[in-house]
Amino acid sequence: MSRRVDERRFTSALREVADRTPSDRNRVVDLVRVAALSFIVVGHWLKQGLYLDEAGELHRSGLLGQSEWTHPLTWVFQVMPLIFAVGGFANAMSWRRASAGQETYGTWLRHRTRRLTTPLLPLLALWALAPVVAPAVGLGDDWLHAASKTSLVATWFLATYLVVVALVPLTHAAWRRWGWMSIVGGGVLAAVFDLVSLTTDLGFVGYLNVLVVWVTLHQCGYAWLDRRGPSHGGWGLLFCGLFLMALVLLVWQGPYGVSMVGVDGHGVNNTVPPRVTILLLGCAQLAGVMALEPWLRRLARSPVVWALIVLVELRAMTLYLWHLTALSLLSAVSIWLGGWGLRAQPSSHEWWLLRPGWLLALMVTTALLVWLFGRFENPRLEKITVRSWSPTLEIAVVVICLAQLGLYGVGWQSGGNGGAVAALCFVCLLGLRWWERSPGSWTAATAGRRRAER
Repeated sequence: MSRRVDERRFTSALREVADRTPSDRNRVVDLVRVAALSFIVVGHWLKQGLYLDEAGELHRSGLLGQSEWTHPLTWVFQVMPLIFAVGGFANAMSWRRASAGQETYGTWLRHRTRRLTTPLLPLLALWALAPVVAPAVGLGDDWLHAASKTSLVATWFLATYLVVVALVPLTHAAWRRWGWMSIVGGGVLAAVFDLVSLTTDLGFVGYLNVLVVWVTLHQCGYAWLDRRGPSHGGWGLLFCGLFLMALVLLVWQGPYGVSMVGVDGHGVNNTVPPRVTILLLGCAQLAGVMALEPWLRRLARSPVVWALIVLVELRAMTLYLWHLTALSLLSAVSIWLGGWGLRAQPSSHEWWLLRPGWLLALMVTTALLVWLFGRFENPRLEKITVRSWSPTLEIAVVVICLAQLGLYGVGWQSGGNGGAVAALCFVCLLGLRWWERSPGSWTAATAGRRRAER
């Protein structure tokens, strides 16, 4: 009965959101977000190759490492820069509303953070229990290692994005003061860090671009919001072409690999850490979107298209967090069935023939997981005023734990500590929520005083 009630509420919410969409809302932003997320999900499903060897052990082998001909395709599938640009658009609007309403930074950051971290809770619970449950159901450490690495590597985005969100007051102030120079400066800084890391023994300097590249792309969203880009379609296409020409030149004449998705052994890895090539690709993508914005706006106004956009956006973070765990769970089912569908080596003829069936199974499994855990997507937040240390601490916990889980998973590579890290993150997130609600906490006291003053 409760499930049917949830379904009705979800359907009602979907209809209400669609009906109440303001006429001045930039639907292109929502369309780009959903389209980019779809490309990311399908790209991950194709890129991550799980297979069983002759001994029946599960291995993880990326398609890009096996088939170099797929590398140019990543120029289409690498759309994470657009996700950060869209985030900049949305975060700037949110921060401006909060500032106009005299909302504190801590309260604003808590709201933005909770919308991102709450959907993470069930995923953490699953992988915290996996080291205990997997052996009990006949899954060996080979599955635990390969499956957890496959499922958790993509959480780098959440960790990075949370830091970028926390910096919004600073980056937005920089945009208000320096405009495009704040973006140009980020590009120059990214190029300098690349040059130093690739031409000296200071390779670690390149990792500063984890912040610089993604913050700069997020900054481009501010330009989009304020219409400070090429508003005419012709100019947008021109800038798109110029950015692509610069990118081609760096790949052709420089040390950078063709693949815009991380892969070792084929030139400089463009994403680990992110390089100036990713920044150029993102600027080209955004310039193209702005050039095509009138056409995209007409497309987004279609009732069917807009309903699909709203449907995906209501569960976007859940979809992102669970789409690779769906692959891992299906691999477990395959192992229980004797390895059906997992015997083919990635990029082999048989492997490609199996892709349509796997993609269909992944879509169904992911839809089921989103249906089960989507209720965590929109947490009900009490209207309380908090200091910035509370959401900042939450971000720090998530970043540290997801970095550990993304690098090592919960299998043998984690030294047996991966499950404990997931559990610790889960407990800390719940603990912070409990603390804010507890009668003796300063947040509750602050809220009580404010209610009394009113």
